[in-house]
Amino acid sequence: MKLLVIGSGGREHALAWKLVQSPRVEKVFVAPGNAGTANEHGLENITISGIPALIDFAQSQKIAFTVVGPELPLAEGLVDAFLGAGLKIFGPTRKAAQLEISKSFAKDFMYRHNIPTAAYATFTDAQAAHQYIDQQGAPIVIKAAGLAAGKGVIVAPTLEMAHDAIDQILISKHFGEAGVEIIIEEFLQGTEVSFIVMCDGQHVLPLATSQDHKRLLDGDTGPNTGGMGAYSPTPFISPGLHAQILREVIYPAIHGMADEGTPYTGFLYAGLMITKDNHVSVLEFNCRMGDPETQPILMRLKSDLSTLIEQALDGTLDQAETDWDRRVALGIVMAAGGYPENPRKGDIITGLSDLMTRQDSVDDFHIFHSGTALTNNNQQEFVTAGGRVLCVTALGDNLKLAQQHAYDIAKRIRFDNSCMRHDIGYHGIDFIYKS
Repeated sequence: MKLLVIGSGGREHALAWKLVQSPRVEKVFVAPGNAGTANEHGLENITISGIPALIDFAQSQKIAFTVVGPELPLAEGLVDAFLGAGLKIFGPTRKAAQLEISKSFAKDFMYRHNIPTAAYATFTDAQAAHQYIDQQGAPIVIKAAGLAAGKGVIVAPTLEMAHDAIDQILISKHFGEAGVEIIIEEFLQGTEVSFIVMCDGQHVLPLATSQDHKRLLDGDTGPNTGGMGAYSPTPFISPGLHAQILREVIYPAIHGMADEGTPYTGFLYAGLMITKDNHVSVLEFNCRMGDPETQPILMRLKSDLSTLIEQALDGTLDQAETDWDRRVALGIVMAAGGYPENPRKGDIITGLSDLMTRQDSVDDFHIFHSGTALTNNNQQEFVTAGGRVLCVTALGDNLKLAQQHAYDIAKRIRFDNSCMRHDIGYHGIDFIYKS
């Protein structure tokens, strides 16, 4: 069968790479894909854009099902249009995707269904927001309520920074339409983890746990980004805590969506804060797999992803089982200079082609592309074409060894002004070795 993946980032590269491993899958088309998917066996990029053209393509190619990677096509109603055309597609409808499209909807939904989350207030008026900040004090969190590519969250340790954040979003329109409304939220302390599941509208299949690293610089400093690295599994989620998350967060969300007439089908990502006393609080819902969490999670998945998605589309996820590599996977994002505000483009990447050739003969690392392109005169010469350029993902018998393996590979790749953190996985390593 032939499949279609929508998107151009590292998450979509990983999804397509895993799907094509199935002996039942002949080819995976990626729209639009990147230079990595262009060089991956069994994958083919297509430059089609626009919902009508994608529907025509899926129909003409007899695509068995489509998988939506990023959030923007969900917000544009891609799933609704495909379903209306009688096509199978894995992802939530636009109405169900409000859990990510609108942070104010998500917060109200969580309160309606007793899902634990931080106290909050919403504002469209800057003066009222400033007054609220003065009443609440700092530290405090300010979020653009709309889609901001993972960058619309500002953790303000001081009142001055909080007031600046309000002006930046509501007055200077730093996040455009995503910042027409803001959420001001209680600051929570603890450990952030990612909990991603597959949903079929009624049943849930948990994927491997993971932990993301949002800040640009080592030690969790610098601005928030779309994610600078991740690893799986995380030691912070014990079996007991895993059951608690399902009980307090995931099942209430899925049942709540169904009760409100918007059954949820697709990947659901819960960004969670775990306190020292194992209290769980939802920081955000995403209606897709995370990036870069997808890369290490799928490196560990031994089951046939295409079969799991088919079971989700058939409403039989309660019968699905997953098999995971016992090893730890860790992914390091290599970003362009100037990321996240003004990433450079067009810098030649060296060392990548040789590693991509080698990865085909081993199973312990893979380099997933995000912001890459091929030069016109050489189909093996890669250049930077976006903020997050690559995610170097490697396996190891434990977290420390996975970290060492990934950094050994990443150090062989070079491009001007590249930026990467040097401590991905350090939370988990500290936890393991101090326990």
